[in-house]
Amino acid sequence: MSSYSLSVILPSRNEEYLSRTVEGVLKNKQGNTEVIVILDGAWANPPLTDHPDLTIIYHPESIGQRAAYNEGVNLSKAKYVLKLDAHCIVDEGFDVKLMADCEPDWTVIPRMYNLHAFDWVCTKCEHRQYQGPSSKYSKCAKCGEKCIKEDIWKIRKHKRSDFMRFDKELHFQYWGALGEREQSKGDIADTMSFIGACWFMHRKRHYELDLLDEGHGSWGQVGTEVSAKTWLSGGRLVVNKKTWFSHLFRTQGGDFSFPYKQSGNQVARSRVYSKKLFVDGAWKGAKHPLEWLIKKFWPIPGWEGHKFKDTSLQPVTKGIIYYTDNQLNMKIAHECRKYIDRVGLPITSVSLKKMNFGKNIVLKLKRSYEAYFKQILTALENIDTDVVFFCEHDWLYHGSHFEFTPPKKDVFYYNDNWWRLRLADGLAINYDTHVVPTICGYRELLLNHYRQAVEMLEKNSWDKGLVYKIGFEPGTHRRVDFTKQEKSESFRSRFPNIDIRHGNNLTRSKWKPSDFRSPRSCRNWQETDRIEDWGMTKNIIKKLKRG
Repeated sequence: MSSYSLSVILPSRNEEYLSRTVEGVLKNKQGNTEVIVILDGAWANPPLTDHPDLTIIYHPESIGQRAAYNEGVNLSKAKYVLKLDAHCIVDEGFDVKLMADCEPDWTVIPRMYNLHAFDWVCTKCEHRQYQGPSSKYSKCAKCGEKCIKEDIWKIRKHKRSDFMRFDKELHFQYWGALGEREQSKGDIADTMSFIGACWFMHRKRHYELDLLDEGHGSWGQVGTEVSAKTWLSGGRLVVNKKTWFSHLFRTQGGDFSFPYKQSGNQVARSRVYSKKLFVDGAWKGAKHPLEWLIKKFWPIPGWEGHKFKDTSLQPVTKGIIYYTDNQLNMKIAHECRKYIDRVGLPITSVSLKKMNFGKNIVLKLKRSYEAYFKQILTALENIDTDVVFFCEHDWLYHGSHFEFTPPKKDVFYYNDNWWRLRLADGLAINYDTHVVPTICGYRELLLNHYRQAVEMLEKNSWDKGLVYKIGFEPGTHRRVDFTKQEKSESFRSRFPNIDIRHGNNLTRSKWKPSDFRSPRSCRNWQETDRIEDWGMTKNIIKKLKRG
């Protein structure tokens, strides 16, 4: 019986930083942890230092990364295994932290930071260049003299990745926006996929999932295979934010690229094999189809428009309509669009000038109430999702806003978790009221309302009095015949949205309770200089002005 609780498996081929990685693992472990290194076709250079908890297996001819990892697992007798790339730093006590939170059917990923391994430093002028291949950086970009490597070997704390996914082609993608969803906020959070550089699980689970299937070839699709098998077998893939590893990315070619040579054809064959297993359903260990996983994380960038074969799995589709008069300061506009775009929902934008944002439609109108209503109607006519979120050009929308799904099809929903921010001085206020830029509802309900509103206003030559009689907030007025049966309800997202008041807004701003004719119109008045999850208002303003 093994005395080890965990085996760290490191497949390695021509790895410059293998010895540093192994030393770091042995130094930072706090439990009964061993390291098993598979030298796949080359001795370690620099050589590894002997250690009682280190086992080294050498193959004079390469057997491939998958086979090397599988051999390491077969040698292990520990309860847990952790696969680690041979160019990484691990957190102090990473092993006990991972073992403390791992159910038998889980695959666990520590949160990942980029690793800064070295700089190129000029021997003459001491100019520094960030790590890369010698063919590009061995001569100084400033003076042309020789550069030498200077080891740095530290994590890049501003380069962190917790959440990842794969697209329709089963190609790996980062997915930072998933971290903004409410279910992603805890220390242990679900992730759709991961990069394949590091994962942790019960060793028994490795065999249950048939990892790593060498039918894929030597290398490629590792993260997709492990994540798909974990989820589809009925298990769970999670990121553990209580610990971390730092990974060196070598994507610049030359002597700063992957140690295993892979042609485009090999990578393509590996992806075809993955599709056969998971898209076509050939993997025998699956309890769920791939579409079950897609629905679980829906909406997913890269899967827009996917039609589910099993209609019982078809999720409610969500989309965004965005409308603008194109008169907003572009720095503010770009910052606001950035938050909308990274949500990953399909966007239909209707503007008064051509723009590159979602599916864009231009109306040849001037800024007016007519343009406002017609832009909304046009967007609703040209989006095909079940549920629609309204987005105005001068609002900062939090990702949690879009997690809401309307429970009723005949109700207009308003997110009442918002703050109105005065750009001039940072004052932020809130009170109890429904506002149009936070509307969410079923498309057919919204479309019916705006069609009737536009039709009535057209017949009356856009009479301003009738505009106010109809009102701007569907479901909150009872002033004309077609609105009498409409209903509205409120919801509150986990974190607020921000209405930016920049001095050129279409609607008038009120900044104190005395601006209202009735105290009932500003119930629960609040003021702040700090907005939850956004930070100090003065810093928000700085960010908006930088664009």
